[in-house]
Amino acid sequence: MTILTGTSVAGIDDQRNLNHKLMIALDVDGTLVDHDGHMSPSVRDAARAVVAHGHDVLIATGRSLNATLPIIEQIGLDRGYAVCCNGGVTLRLDPQLDTGYEIIHKATFDPAPALMALREQLPSAKYALEDEDGNFLSTERFQDASFGVEAIGVDFQTMLDATAVRVVVFSSENTAEEFSTAIRKIGLSGVTYSVGWTAWLDIAAAGVTKASALEQLRQRLGTHPRHTVAVGDGRNDIEMLSWAGRGVAMGQAPEEVIAVADEVTASVYDDGAALILRRLV
Repeated sequence: MTILTGTSVAGIDDQRNLNHKLMIALDVDGTLVDHDGHMSPSVRDAARAVVAHGHDVLIATGRSLNATLPIIEQIGLDRGYAVCCNGGVTLRLDPQLDTGYEIIHKATFDPAPALMALREQLPSAKYALEDEDGNFLSTERFQDASFGVEAIGVDFQTMLDATAVRVVVFSSENTAEEFSTAIRKIGLSGVTYSVGWTAWLDIAAAGVTKASALEQLRQRLGTHPRHTVAVGDGRNDIEMLSWAGRGVAMGQAPEEVIAVADEVTASVYDDGAALILRRLV
C-alpha cells in the first residue's frame, strides 16, 4: 500500500501518465467535505480542475438526491452521472434537462422485515426511510443533513408499509461497538447494510452498494477497469474501493477501510482529496 505525500508516487501517477480518460468516483462526507459539511477551497478547486480536464467524475455518496445536488454544483459537475443513497439512486446529469438531471435507476425494497428485526433488538433507536418518491419518513422527529429534505413524522406501521430506497437507523444510547454487535446478532437478510462512524446504520436493497451502481456506469461509459479511481473514507466505501482500479482511502478512515485500499491520502482536514485530484490533471 502507498501512503500519498506531496511527491510523485506509483499508482495514481501511473494512471495519469497513460493519457486515458479516467472514471473517478468521489465520496462526499469525510472526503470532499469534512464532518461539518464544509468543502475547502483547495478541494473544490482541485475537483473543478479534474472535471474541466475531461475525466468522467462521479459523485458516489450515501446522501440522498437532494443532499447530493449542492455538492455536484460546488464542483462544477453538470454532465455525467452521480450515485446517491449508497447505490440506490443513479442520476444522469445534463444541463439540457429541465432540472439538470434525471433519475435513470432506482433500487427499491420492502423494509418491513429489517425494520421489525431491528426494532426488536434496538427499541430505543430512531428510524428514517426514503420512499420511492423521494420523501423521508421518520420516527421521533429524526432529521439529518444527508436526507436533503425535511423528514415527515409518521408512526412505525406507516414505515413498515412503505417501499424504500434507503433506511437509516440511529441510536444515541449505544456506542458504535454496541450498535454493531446488535446488528450482527440480528443477522439482517435480504438487504445490504453498512455501519457508520457512530451508532448509525444505512440499509439498501440486497446487493446494492456504491460499487454495484458504479459498475453499471463503468459498462455504460465503456471504461476499462484499470482506468477507474475511487476515493472514500467510510465503511460504506469498502466495496467501492475494492472495485476501483485504484482505491484511495482518506487518512482518517477506519482500519478496515484502509485495509482494502491501494493507497492512503491525507485526512479530510488536511485536504487529502485535493492531493489525489491534483495528480489526475
